[in-house]
Amino acid sequence: MKVALGCDHAGFALKGVVVEIIKALGHEVIDCGTYSSARADYPDYAFAAGKLVASQEAERAILICGSGVGMCVAANKLKGVRACVCHDTYSAHQAVEHDALNTLCLGARIIGPSTAQEIVRNFLTAQFSQGERHVVRLSKVLETEQRNFK
Repeated sequence: MKVALGCDHAGFALKGVVVEIIKALGHEVIDCGTYSSARADYPDYAFAAGKLVASQEAERAILICGSGVGMCVAANKLKGVRACVCHDTYSAHQAVEHDALNTLCLGARIIGPSTAQEIVRNFLTAQFSQGERHVVRLSKVLETEQRNFK
């Protein structure tokens, strides 16, 4: 699987840990920056990684900032991106299985490296369940997205 990865300056220190776990799971990383801890604006990196998911050049994205919230807000402005902040393992897999989440947002000031590894592992190994109730709900989300994103 191709995984787009983006972070701002607050997420830069955690980025290396995330790259390692993505590769250890056998996936390819598409690094969308930032490439240092110098001040960086989170929307630039959320949009860069999110566009790869929206265009299906990447199957999933992982975005890291201080809280995860800014990245989440920005990424969800793109048609085809379903992003949420997950700071626990249950949410990371359940959001994929039930809600077809394709973009994980992490807060580097909220969680540490070992927790991030487990969350990323749960996110990347999960698959959408295709259960009838989940398909119906996803269809409603996609229909609304189609009407509201031009």
